[in-house]
Amino acid sequence: MTSTNQNIEQLLVLCKSRNQRAQVEVYNRYNKAMYNTALRIVKDSFKAEDIMQESFLTAFTKLETLEDTKLFGAWLKRIVVNNSIAHYNKAIKQNEVPLEPVMYKVEDDNGIDAHSQNNDDKVKEIIKVMKTLKPNYNLGLTLHLIEGYDYDEICDIMDISYANCRTMISRAKESLRKKLVPTA
Repeated sequence: MTSTNQNIEQLLVLCKSRNQRAQVEVYNRYNKAMYNTALRIVKDSFKAEDIMQESFLTAFTKLETLEDTKLFGAWLKRIVVNNSIAHYNKAIKQNEVPLEPVMYKVEDDNGIDAHSQNNDDKVKEIIKVMKTLKPNYNLGLTLHLIEGYDYDEICDIMDISYANCRTMISRAKESLRKKLVPTA
């Protein structure tokens, strides 16, 4: 059986023994989704690429700490999100602004477009409007609506209380709704 036909648990066993072919296969399976995750948070394609690469290096070097290999995808995504937020917070403190406009492409884990043209236009409009929200609203909504994190996870990631998290996301959704309503 070649490494391309193996399931993720078998690949991770090989990765633990530093098998580079297995590492490349794991990378190929997850890189697009992890890049998109980083890009949605840091809004800079070059930084997102760097964060994704660093996250894979971290994952491969700390693979021994992963208790359940079935959770690898979620574990890797958590590493990417944590690294992205760390960069985002650092950039906010330094008042960095991305030099290039970011074009989002919504893809599934296989890199296939997940929406039809009509839905893609709606998604682009929503993401465009989300970028106009306050930074903490944008980050909270991205984590909750796009990345699928629950309130407890967002509290840990953003280092805020549960009540503050619920209030922030509620206000962010309301602000987004108001901005999306067409003016008559």
